Amino acid sequence: MKPAPFDYLRPASLGEALEALGSDGAMALAGGQSLVAMLNMRLARPDLLVDIAHLPELRGRGLRVGAAVRQAELAGLHPLIDLALPHVGHYQTRSRGTFCGSVAHADPAAELPLCLVALGGRVHLASARGERVLEAIDFFEGPLMTAREEDELIAAVELPPPDPRAGYAFREVALRHGDFALAAFAAVADGDGVRLAVGGVADTPVVLDGLAFDPDAIDARDDFHADAAYRRRLVARIGRATVEEALACRT
Repeated sequence: MKPAPFDYLRPASLGEALEALGSDGAMALAGGQSLVAMLNMRLARPDLLVDIAHLPELRGRGLRVGAAVRQAELAGLHPLIDLALPHVGHYQTRSRGTFCGSVAHADPAAELPLCLVALGGRVHLASARGERVLEAIDFFEGPLMTAREEDELIAAVELPPPDPRAGYAFREVALRHGDFALAAFAAVADGDGVRLAVGGVADTPVVLDGLAFDPDAIDARDDFHADAAYRRRLVARIGRATVEEALACRT
């Protein structure tokens, strides 16, 4: 299929982009690895596509990752991100897809949103009305559903600095390499304890106490790939192994 007709705007500034996104039926385009597929299937039918990929204000620096930063540029940013990146799609999609785009799409099985939640990151939202910042754990509300308002753009995501003494681990189970995970696990072992973030099991990423968690307490979902009981068994086995790996890496 081909997309429904839409207008295209390449704004010259972030202000122009935010003004355009304030109009009804406008959507932002950065990497397009999720959005273009939805356009082709006509699951998304914007009246206006606002191309933000070239805006210098959205490049970001350090651990503040701007909306125009490609996934391939994330290497070396954070130890947990480095562990997760090989599981994010394929090399070709990582060269175009963006961190913020994955967060905006909010697939429950996506690896980068899971890492953002595991690390206690934040989401920076901007619109013509102003800016606001949300904790990542509060940003995701359901499958492909977030707290972002229609006129808002995810301008950046923010990660806390890596702790050189902490241990990090990432594992996932997928039908094929590059597929979204049936279950994905990101563990952080630091001075505050051990956190286990679980993706692909519930409707949003879930954060658990890595030392004492009950897989049966997770509101796991069924789909045609796996049922809830199987996903809970993955949490019990692979989740525990991920925690043990993070603990072993802690110094």
